[in-house]
Amino acid sequence: MGINHFILALISFACLLSFSTSTNAPPSLSDAFSPTSSELYVDGITLESIDNLLSILPSGVNPALQQICGNTDHPVECIIATMPFLDEKTPIEPLSVLKAGIEAMDNQTKDALAEVTKLSMDPTTPKNVVPILQTCIDVYNNILNSDQKSFEAISNRNLVQLSTELGANVENILGCDNAFKQAKLESPMKKMDAMLGKIISNTLTMGLDMVHF
Repeated sequence: MGINHFILALISFACLLSFSTSTNAPPSLSDAFSPTSSELYVDGITLESIDNLLSILPSGVNPALQQICGNTDHPVECIIATMPFLDEKTPIEPLSVLKAGIEAMDNQTKDALAEVTKLSMDPTTPKNVVPILQTCIDVYNNILNSDQKSFEAISNRNLVQLSTELGANVENILGCDNAFKQAKLESPMKKMDAMLGKIISNTLTMGLDMVHF
């Protein structure tokens, strides 16, 4: 399996990370969106750490990327998310990995926006759920807006603005799930939001602790 295809498979599977079932969980909007596993499995291996991930990648991961991602809260997701946006000519340093993380965030957000828009337009979606989905649409648009401002901050070497925009996304990503929780429903976007939340957390860590202009 080629490296790019393999990583894309990992990204899909990574959305299953960090979910646990609960007997007190609110009812699901659709069983199709219910999490089925609390662990990430690829080729029969449980990915719980960077070492597990590195053991099954078909080619080596740049040691500099390992070190940078190893200093984030979610190192496995950091590697999975950023590798597709780092070509062989890109110097692996905190700023380049941060840019790759923001690109990954942008792509993941666009995928989530497409999914939630599709659900909102589905005639089978209950009418009381449509306004909640609109809240999610607003959330994802806010994240995309912050992503663009983050890139502008990087271009302008404005660390204060960069930190502000990356920090805003930490709050933004909670909006969709909170809206469903208030309605005592389980969000159909929960899996995508979980992966997106980890990417956001990692970019904030890099922006605050590793990048210096």
